[in-house]
Amino acid sequence: MQERRRPDKLSLAAVVPTPAVPIELALTARLREVLAHRPATESELRTLAEEADGWKRALQAQIHASERRVEELSADPAGSLAPIASELQRIESLRPELVEVTSLHEELEQRARELRTEWLLRQAGSAPRSRAK
Repeated sequence: MQERRRPDKLSLAAVVPTPAVPIELALTARLREVLAHRPATESELRTLAEEADGWKRALQAQIHASERRVEELSADPAGSLAPIASELQRIESLRPELVEVTSLHEELEQRARELRTEWLLRQAGSAPRSRAK
């Protein structure tokens, strides 16, 4: 039996992390899919926002740790430059990821606000009007 997919729903199966697809790539793919105005539930938006925020915090922590390590290594005048260069490369490779996930997270938050506003407006428009006496 062939499984039918609904094209109007968020297809999380297409972006599930696997050993070949790291979790951060799966997350950014899911964020881009939702930001391309594919329908998503409030729960999906909340989950994606939490995951994006978690990834953003993890990147910030990694960058901060590398910056501290560079400071520690730089304090030793007899130390080798190779570990400093390695940490600097790590920082430079993480920064673009941080910029991307921060941007996607901000866009997702904006999209979630828009969807909540639309929902509230629909609810207000469909609410029965009470008669004033």
